[in-house]
Amino acid sequence: MQRSSILFFLITSLVFVSCDTNRIFDTYVSVPDKWHKDSVISFEVTPPDSTNAYNLFVNLRNTNAYKYNNLFLIVEMEFPHGKTIKDTLEYKMADPTGKLLGTGLTGIKENKLWYKEQVVFKEQGNYTVNIQHAMRENGKVNGVVELEGITDIGFRIEKPKKE
Repeated sequence: MQRSSILFFLITSLVFVSCDTNRIFDTYVSVPDKWHKDSVISFEVTPPDSTNAYNLFVNLRNTNAYKYNNLFLIVEMEFPHGKTIKDTLEYKMADPTGKLLGTGLTGIKENKLWYKEQVVFKEQGNYTVNIQHAMRENGKVNGVVELEGITDIGFRIEKPKKE
């Protein structure tokens, strides 16, 4: 009986994971212990075409050790022919009571954060997306050197959902 329950769980999990038809690119990089302010997480992306629009996301996994209500990131996209776009982004990570946002039943929360929508990759070739944190504490000039509580940084490209 127990063996069939485990098999059922594995098959069900596989079905849910494989049903993500909007996913074009979805990769994570693990952060060891603490995310240093000078550590840049990079993703090399080869878009599937140069005509369709896509939505871009920064994905994060964090634990209860993350002690801030928000998160500031610097996200830079390098185009194949040398152009670069750099954005400073702020994301809400906790509600007013301090409860961390995101999905997950365990101590790890997963956050799917909007980066850009309806992006057309007009240049053929590889794009590079660089992500680093830009956290500061209130009243302090210098940034947070080692950010605790972030376990994985991801980047995702997906087809826009049909309405």
